[in-house]
Amino acid sequence: MGSIRLRFPPSPTGRIHIGNIRTALFNWLWARKQGGTLVLRIEDTDRERSATEFEEIIIRELQWLGLDVDEGVNKGGDYGPYRQSERLDIYKKYANKLLEEDKAYYCYCTPEELEQMRKEARARGEMPRYNGRCRHLTDEERKKLESEGRKPVIRFKLPDEEQEIIVNDQIKGKVSFQTSVLDDFIIFKSDGMPTYNFAVVIDDALMKITDVIRGEDHLSNTPKQLLLYEALGFEPPRFAHLPLILNKDREKLKKRSNDDAVYIGEYRRKGYLPEALFNYLALLGWAPRDGQELLSREELIRRFELKDVNKSGAVFDIDKLNWLNGKYIRNADIKRIVDLSIPYLKEAGLITGEVDASLYRWLVKVIDVARTGVDYLKQIPEETSLFFKKNVEFEDKSKAIEEFSQDGVTEVFTTLVNKLKQLETLTPEAIDGIFKEMKKELPVSPRTIYHPVRLALTGLNSGPEIKNVIYILGINEVEKRLNEALNMTE
Repeated sequence: MGSIRLRFPPSPTGRIHIGNIRTALFNWLWARKQGGTLVLRIEDTDRERSATEFEEIIIRELQWLGLDVDEGVNKGGDYGPYRQSERLDIYKKYANKLLEEDKAYYCYCTPEELEQMRKEARARGEMPRYNGRCRHLTDEERKKLESEGRKPVIRFKLPDEEQEIIVNDQIKGKVSFQTSVLDDFIIFKSDGMPTYNFAVVIDDALMKITDVIRGEDHLSNTPKQLLLYEALGFEPPRFAHLPLILNKDREKLKKRSNDDAVYIGEYRRKGYLPEALFNYLALLGWAPRDGQELLSREELIRRFELKDVNKSGAVFDIDKLNWLNGKYIRNADIKRIVDLSIPYLKEAGLITGEVDASLYRWLVKVIDVARTGVDYLKQIPEETSLFFKKNVEFEDKSKAIEEFSQDGVTEVFTTLVNKLKQLETLTPEAIDGIFKEMKKELPVSPRTIYHPVRLALTGLNSGPEIKNVIYILGINEVEKRLNEALNMTE
């Protein structure tokens, strides 16, 4: 295949969408797989909605996910500028070339006139499209229209004869279009800015992009772009159109949806690990042939094949992402998870001030237990709150008293404390051994051994394994809470 060049060209018109990030990731994987170059280009020709804030978000989230680029905005390179707003003279040069070669023309039609054309076409049962009214204006007619204050757009002139345009897509296969479904489309707007289809062709050609990997919603743009490549004398790149990402109702995820879940930064703020999200997004529309799901970046690079990308849409399944992220949290270095969790604990008010060495060691124990029950790190405060409380809080105190008043509970509590005090070292494994002994030695049911102890220590009917709770609380605190529970029955 030779040295390939790919690009990721987001528009800074909003917070970066999960679908855009998936596109960036697939470009990154293919570039790394092929030893190619990945270019970051910012397509900011939408003056009204583009903002520096959104460009900064794009760069930050790409860096967070580890999607490094080789060339482009904030990186430099031999084919800049890498912001479209800084390339206007280049676009104008090529627009003038098409005008001079009679491959484009000025159009002065107003929005009202265009709407009237569409209405008339629909009334005739035809596809609404531009009817070429300004195709053959004389210089005198143009001057008259300009004297009326009309600002023209520039339209590309479609071939007079109908043509079949074939896109040999690396994912979709052969896709055919007829020029009869197109019209003389706009390449320059009246505000002096190029349209997407025009700018992207020039940018990709001049930046020597060999492969364009993008969402399948751009497939319908491809015939227009191929016509422009031909008219400008450029060699077109290879195209690959990724399946859309769908929501649970199998509808397209929308960039400007009210659902914050489509914004990549929400996952960072909730405490998803970047490697987990990276892994999950790689599986949206592609999967290794053996079905393995937990894959490192290196494994994904090695195993990723563009030809194996699915043709049909990929459903974004938050439950699967949570499952995968939970796996990564549990497998990660505990100190990293502690460091990432501390801001959430501070935000929840469970920690105030600096974390000294003693507190940090205790947090390692607490969070190591808590991470077994979370999907993302923002859940850590709720999962660990019972260890920060000085007093046990019961949802139903009367039921708790009833539980502690059962036959055998006092013996269970007393035996447990005595056996704990006999341990040389307090470990979860040693504590687990004590409960096994108690089940054999005491004439009570296993429930009478486990449930009253859990309730007395945590105030909860369920939660972390009781051996881990005792390990974290320590013998003195366990004895204190068990005694307090028994005193409630007096």
